[in-house]
Amino acid sequence: MTAISPLRDFIVEFTRIHDSPLPTLALQTKGASLLEKLISRDDWLPEEFARPSPERYSQYLLHCDPLERFSVVSFVWGPGQKTPLHDHRVWGLIGMLRGRESETQFVRDTDDHFHATETRFLDPGEVTILTPDVNDYHLVANAFDDQTSISIHVYGANIGGVARATYDPDTGQEKAFISGYSNEEIPNLWDRSRERKAA
Repeated sequence: MTAISPLRDFIVEFTRIHDSPLPTLALQTKGASLLEKLISRDDWLPEEFARPSPERYSQYLLHCDPLERFSVVSFVWGPGQKTPLHDHRVWGLIGMLRGRESETQFVRDTDDHFHATETRFLDPGEVTILTPDVNDYHLVANAFDDQTSISIHVYGANIGGVARATYDPDTGQEKAFISGYSNEEIPNLWDRSRERKAA
């Protein structure tokens, strides 16, 4: 049985720091430390939230704060899958659990065209921070053509319900979207009876 307690512990601790009066950057910095701890082990993510889809990458909701102040999702990338160029419009944290991701950052010029600036790679155990108006335009891909990669994301809203956009890098044309989620159900973090039975 997967021990989901590390995810529950992360959510409890993240909620505590979110409830403290911290500026966003301090919240992200402390949250990044918590996320590093969560992704330092790869034995807690239930299999149903780690399955790739052959059609496109999957975004599974793991938890949404009851007031929709933040959400936690697993991104599951099949071999070679990638996003279009897109934005978030809320702060974010990305932690690599399994495999490897490439992230290409873009800047938007005064003519609304986009230019790639750099491509970085995220390996297991590493965390990066996203901030609107700083590094909010990017294209993310599974760096492997022959295996699944999984990253854990934390966003400053219910990301599946946020109105965002994808962009054509050459023309700057914007296309609105709301991502939703790949799963119909979310993990039950609060049923402690299974852990007691397993012990």
